[in-house]
Amino acid sequence: MGLSRWAGAALVLLSLHGVAAARDNAPLPGDQAIQQAVDQAYAKFKGVTDGQNASYIPYLAKADPKLYGIAVVTADGRVFKAGDAGHAFPVESIAKVFTLARVLKDQGAEAIEAKIGVNATGQPFNSVLAVELNNDKLTGSPPPGNPLVNAGAIATASLVPGATLDAKWKTVLDTASAFAGHPLALNQDVYRSEMSGNQHNQAIALLLQSYDHLYADPMATVDLYTRECSYDVSAVDLATMGATLANGGTNPVSHQAVVDAATGARVLAVMATAGLYNTTGEWLFKVGLPGKSGVGGGILAVAPGKLAIGVYSSPLDAAGNSVRGQLAVQSIAEALGLNLFASTAR
Repeated sequence: MGLSRWAGAALVLLSLHGVAAARDNAPLPGDQAIQQAVDQAYAKFKGVTDGQNASYIPYLAKADPKLYGIAVVTADGRVFKAGDAGHAFPVESIAKVFTLARVLKDQGAEAIEAKIGVNATGQPFNSVLAVELNNDKLTGSPPPGNPLVNAGAIATASLVPGATLDAKWKTVLDTASAFAGHPLALNQDVYRSEMSGNQHNQAIALLLQSYDHLYADPMATVDLYTRECSYDVSAVDLATMGATLANGGTNPVSHQAVVDAATGARVLAVMATAGLYNTTGEWLFKVGLPGKSGVGGGILAVAPGKLAIGVYSSPLDAAGNSVRGQLAVQSIAEALGLNLFASTAR
């Protein structure tokens, strides 16, 4: 096993562990300072009109672009919010984080590495090029996927335990609900909207199957994946779900142990490699936190051992990331000193 196989996620994981451990000793500012950071980010970017709603999913195209909400949940369960933080919206690709956590918990890290892959693909989130160009049947290289882009996420969905599609779906939704601290629900309108136009994902599933990187029926897996992307969350839910990862896998609000700390750390490492798709490098450069976006307008960032930030604003940039969401997270991270790669001279 060469270093190249692990250069992406493994080195990021080591960096996150080492730097976060060093910074854990630096306490967060008080409640007033955290709320002030949230309020300032909300006020500063409320008037931003850049970006466009996702147009290829009819339900998302109709979302109100003026809605904008921010939430922060700390690793000890304190909640801070501003704007439309309670507004429900489709989770979309952010769901990949929590399905990955469940499959990692059940199958272990080696199975994910062997069956899916954990390196960044360097391609758009819905691309099949990484699968086509790095077919390990021919090259002997590791699987070209990443659990946080569509091809890898579909492969991950095929590993969800359950004897039937409905049983697998219950596993996915129960896991997400445990992360959120309350029952989440499928948005039927979103599900129907996405099922009517998911032929590209069906093609991805069939391609994965042809390369022996799909582990259940292709069409049932795409159905499960579509449901996975179609449950509703709010910015508060996202922040709570992220705070569960920040708190070693235990929900700081409900106090339920959802996954173990090692699983949570590996999920954060994968978020750091591909959470904002092919602009993840820019995100880490500017923000310094593992994050995950969704075309529904949500964005999540996690400061291990400290807190998580959830933002909702539907207009997206060209890569599919919330424009205001990115600005708000960067502002809060800077105000609270959350950049994992920052340090001060001794």
